[in-house]
Amino acid sequence: MVDKQALAKEIHARVEAQRERIVQFMHDIVAIPSMDSKIGPVGERVAQEMRALKYDEVRFDKMGNILGRIGNGKRVIVLDSHIDTVGVGDPKEWGWDPFVGKVEDGVLFARGACDEKGSTPGMVYALAIARDLGLLEGWTAYYFGNMEEWCDGIAPNTFVEIDPGVRPDFVVIGEPTKMQVYRGHKGRVEMKVVAKGRSAHAASNQLGDNAIYKLLPMIEKIRDLEPQLGDDPFLGNGKITVSDMLVRTASINAVPDEATLLIDRRLTFGEDKAEAVKQVEALIPADQRGSIEVKELFYDDPSYTGFVYPVDKYFPAWALDEKHPLVAAGQETRKLLGLADAPSGKWNFSTNGTYWMGKAQIPSIGFGPGDEVTAHTNEDSVRLDDVVKATEFYALLPTILDSTTEK
Repeated sequence: MVDKQALAKEIHARVEAQRERIVQFMHDIVAIPSMDSKIGPVGERVAQEMRALKYDEVRFDKMGNILGRIGNGKRVIVLDSHIDTVGVGDPKEWGWDPFVGKVEDGVLFARGACDEKGSTPGMVYALAIARDLGLLEGWTAYYFGNMEEWCDGIAPNTFVEIDPGVRPDFVVIGEPTKMQVYRGHKGRVEMKVVAKGRSAHAASNQLGDNAIYKLLPMIEKIRDLEPQLGDDPFLGNGKITVSDMLVRTASINAVPDEATLLIDRRLTFGEDKAEAVKQVEALIPADQRGSIEVKELFYDDPSYTGFVYPVDKYFPAWALDEKHPLVAAGQETRKLLGLADAPSGKWNFSTNGTYWMGKAQIPSIGFGPGDEVTAHTNEDSVRLDDVVKATEFYALLPTILDSTTEK
């Protein structure tokens, strides 16, 4: 019988002995830009750390994600952390170098600190510490540093179906959770509304058919649609947003002959993509049904390695039952580490869980330092003590899983 309290104390001591290296590793990876899914350089830095920690296997997959493996057991656990980030916008709005960052009152402010490089140091060090304490017997454990910002779930999809072609038993997603256990979030379908018009010189605009004007009634109807969308006690209500508009015109002195609305539609339980598309199609004015069309978006952009994995931009809603052994193990792990009691929760935004649980139904939870409200902002930040403390959670969890699930 494992003395869980004693083990938690031993893990704490091991992590504290590595504190300076973990914190320096965090500074190093936020200092490496990794926008637009170009994660090669930061992946190399992560690989360097895993090799120093003597992982059994360290390599890039075909897509360009970085993999680190320890063990060859029958049970498989994946620690998932996306290491790409959004851009910085106007650097002048930061007040500090977004890659060098700054530390105030123990909080690191830098691009990617919260979303989502903050979980990487803990995940990488945790697996090595768990191995050294003999806690990975019977496990194959992966650190998976991937690209996610432009198409959530595509990287884990390739993990399971292409390279390395492994279906995990459990996944821990390192997106920010304020050091709580999260177990789900809404889904999403991305679509576009395309209006066709007729070009003419702006001086003779009566000869044209302005595609922008055709979309004005739809913009208003989309704005007012939300109260009619679905609701769920855990995930909350569906959402819809016009997120961008693209216009094709011969010049700024011409009537546009094409206009496109881009729509982000958040799906709660009880909603699906077919219904979501039909809801928007129903908003097309009757006299414009021949000139306005709704289309689902599709992702087939090559990764920085040239790898292409075509998928539609549909991301299912998901939630793991709060009584599931993985959720229970996560909550017990938090308690053993002395973290304040908190119920399991959910993200407001979307994660790789759209594939792990939403499509593949692989039991998944989230646990990571940081608060998602700072993600994608110039307040992107994480408490360094939490970066270190998260290491203890990732190291202890497999043993707690061993005690709550069958091997």
